[in-house]
Amino acid sequence: MALKSAKIIWDYLKEEYIGDERIRDMKVLSLIREFELQKIKKSETVKEHSDQLLSIINEVGLLGTKFKDSRIVAKILVTVLERYEVSITILENIKDLSKITLAELLNALQVQEQKKLMRQDGMVEGVLTTNHKTQSKGKFLKNYPPCKYCGKNGHPTYKCWKRPDA
Repeated sequence: MALKSAKIIWDYLKEEYIGDERIRDMKVLSLIREFELQKIKKSETVKEHSDQLLSIINEVGLLGTKFKDSRIVAKILVTVLERYEVSITILENIKDLSKITLAELLNALQVQEQKKLMRQDGMVEGVLTTNHKTQSKGKFLKNYPPCKYCGKNGHPTYKCWKRPDA
């Protein structure tokens, strides 16, 4: 409130938030180091990991330093877990990885992640369905005495394939 002109206010804000060049360079180095140390966690999705990386990159950009997309792509390729190797191999076969865009890489990895989640959901549903069929079949078996033609449970005698008139 004590500052009178727009120029003085601007200079104050510039120094306060950006600092002098040495401080800015130290902040950039610190952020770059944080970027380099980032690794995807087993419980983390590609989206969560890329959001963390992009947040650091945006902070670096605000301080006047730019990251190339190729550096971000290389970082993601190096840090992703083995479960994404299939997508990376497919991308290597289709495109030159040095020319792939960040969006293409993230989309490919996220598609694989979504397919894996869908398969896991399907497996759970399949297990429940199988369990249900086994239980209902068990009840079904109890309703019929052993067949006089084949000796097996689960069907009435008149439906047995081994009966003489079948």
